[in-house]
Amino acid sequence: MTRILIADDDTVSLRMLQRTLERADFTVISVSNGAEAAEQLCRSNGPRLALLDWEMPELDGPEVCRQVRKLRSLRHVHLVLLSSKGSKDDIVEGLESGADDYLIKPFDAGELKARLHTGLRILRLEDSLLEAREEMHYKATHDSLTLLLNRGAIFEVLGMELVRSRRDRSCTTVALGDLDHFKQINDTYGHPAGDEVLREVGRRMLSSVRPCDFVGRYGGEEFLIVMVHSSASQALKRAEEIRNAICDRPIHTPNGLISISISIGVCSSDSNTLKVEEMLNEVDRALYAAKAAGRNCCRLGSDFDEAKQACLEARSL
Repeated sequence: MTRILIADDDTVSLRMLQRTLERADFTVISVSNGAEAAEQLCRSNGPRLALLDWEMPELDGPEVCRQVRKLRSLRHVHLVLLSSKGSKDDIVEGLESGADDYLIKPFDAGELKARLHTGLRILRLEDSLLEAREEMHYKATHDSLTLLLNRGAIFEVLGMELVRSRRDRSCTTVALGDLDHFKQINDTYGHPAGDEVLREVGRRMLSSVRPCDFVGRYGGEEFLIVMVHSSASQALKRAEEIRNAICDRPIHTPNGLISISISIGVCSSDSNTLKVEEMLNEVDRALYAAKAAGRNCCRLGSDFDEAKQACLEARSL
């Protein structure tokens, strides 16, 4: 049932109006002055349909309209003014105060219900438009396969967190994970099985991080995790938890169970004020170190030079 607020300081009129609306299947919230009406309507979960008498104690109907339009901007509230004032100037004043409709007393009950149903159609149209906009925003910012943040969205998050960490003198850490030998999974089990592996890895990552952290698909079989208020040592520990969550049990796919592991590089901004591109370069170096160390492990960015030197020495043998 649709909630509607009615505001009138005349007790008899208020009761008659309430009975009329309840018979029309509305859930009625009744108040006797303008201040109460404004307080109810300005709540985030307040009624979105209201009948307001023009003349009320504390705040009149037009002033209630002004306050609602000023303070409640997330969702539209359909406001109908009731008044015995019927001149053109009065109607214009009422509508310019923010009212959506205007009824002159005494009014016909059938006309009142018809106007309220018109208001409901407007509210439903707004809801459908907002839902469509939210769906479009979700599709624009999320990867269609894993439902994680997509590359552009996770980059934007990283940029905002780096700005915040510089302002708050805190730290932001990123982890870049790359599934080991993922091409072999596609070649051996097929792409549908590979897709299921990617989806399950995304789910396991989300369940392994804090609610304040962000997980995105960097591209292909690579994943980027942004950890807020997290030092390098804390992030490295969390990266190990993520690695264990991914490799501790096989993944069910249409073509059977598949075991998978992941290599993870970790880089923190706590020692300097890195930009997004610099952070990505550093964490990529850390991932290189994890790959060079034999895969299925986690490494900090500072481990890169040691790993590179080890590779060069191995090649010279």
